[in-house]
Amino acid sequence: MDVRHLALLRELADRGSVTAVALATHRTGSAVSQQLRTAERDLGIRLVEPVGRGLRLTDAGRLLADAAVDVETSLARVEARLDEFRGRPTGTVRIASLTSAAEFLVPPALVRLADEGIDLELSDTDVSEEDYATLAADHDVVIGHSLLSAVPRGAEHLARTVLAREPLDVALPATHLLAAKDQLSPRDVVDEPWVGVPEGYPFATVLDGVERVTGRPVRVVQRVRDNRVAEAFVVRGIGLALLPRFTTRPRDGVVLRPLRGVNARRWIVALSRPDRAERAVVRRTVSTLKDVGRSASA
Repeated sequence: MDVRHLALLRELADRGSVTAVALATHRTGSAVSQQLRTAERDLGIRLVEPVGRGLRLTDAGRLLADAAVDVETSLARVEARLDEFRGRPTGTVRIASLTSAAEFLVPPALVRLADEGIDLELSDTDVSEEDYATLAADHDVVIGHSLLSAVPRGAEHLARTVLAREPLDVALPATHLLAAKDQLSPRDVVDEPWVGVPEGYPFATVLDGVERVTGRPVRVVQRVRDNRVAEAFVVRGIGLALLPRFTTRPRDGVVLRPLRGVNARRWIVALSRPDRAERAVVRRTVSTLKDVGRSASA
């Protein structure tokens, strides 16, 4: 059994199409198809079957794709042990992170790890909660978030480490009547207009909680991804918004107030494929990110 065949089946399982596998592995689609046929011939069993204009794994193909995770994880664990004999690990770690978490986690970690010979390559992004898991196919570490649990939706099959718990505060104009309060409740804010986030983004669950507690609907007048854009709407009195505490430095005319009576704290989580999580440089990177997150939360 060729480990490369197992790895190819795993890529097809994770990425969903021959075209996606070809792009990710810098091969042509015909080359990927040829390798799948070679794997079927060597193993003597059908591994893929037509569906529409593409291919999907058979039950046997899925069995081997799942086994590939265990095989590659075991190999990565052995490599990590070898790194212990060679001395401290060095190399490059590719990170994808939501922007607001990258801002306070990655720069301090990058400086610390550079002194150890570990380079970080960052891609900052902002996607829906379940899409962070898909980024793990192309990155060593993905920093995602959730307000529902320490396991972002879709990340159940990945290695996970909680890096920080971060409160979300209500941003409102300094001239707003509610600005006189030290903290706010769901009943204080339910009837206010809101600058929200797109559906599927974690911050939306806070407003869902406000609706459950009060029994009244929340009115969202704008939906934006960027926190600075949301803050610009707030300063103009267009609506209230939720902003992360660790990186928000409110501009003139905006104040932040904690929201009590509903869950308004997010889990910020490092996600990795199980085999990549075993790499010594990845373990060291995640450990450093966790230390930085612990300092920010203190």
